[in-house]
Amino acid sequence: MIFERLMLDGALLIRPDRHVDERGYFARTYCRETFLAQGLKDCSLQCSTSFNLRRGTLRGLHLQREPHGEAKLIRCVRGEVYDVIVDVRDGSVSYGRWYAVHLSGENGISLYVPAGFAHGFMTLMDETELLYQMADPFMPASAAGIVWNDPDLEISWPLEPIVISTKDRSLPTLKAWRDAG
Repeated sequence: MIFERLMLDGALLIRPDRHVDERGYFARTYCRETFLAQGLKDCSLQCSTSFNLRRGTLRGLHLQREPHGEAKLIRCVRGEVYDVIVDVRDGSVSYGRWYAVHLSGENGISLYVPAGFAHGFMTLMDETELLYQMADPFMPASAAGIVWNDPDLEISWPLEPIVISTKDRSLPTLKAWRDAG
């Protein structure tokens, strides 16, 4: 695994170190000891999958409010997504800044998202599937989110969403979310 620190403190891209031969390749995508040695949380508490039928499906931007912040490792195992994280940690030097990356089954890149970040993605292909590994349990009462098209964030999404839930459409802006405390 090749760890690449991002401009948003604590977030990382993890590129697979693929061992290729005539059969294909083998790559480690997660190692608890390596994560802990890198100062990251152990993302083996809970695993989930997100399957999306149509290109242009948008999910997010989701997070859990403190004290139940949720660190996670995200990898696209089929298809391709435009994956976005937003730093919403109080006092962070990168508060309100976002980062986006293309994750795909082909590139095998994983995104490590620390607690205190909102996360969302848009599918770029039909039948796209993501694998989530979480370091912290899901706490429904702490579930929150920021609207995907918050004008203050100015996220450059590659498409207009074709499929988006009513719940995600009605999420607050970052300012309204923060003011609601």
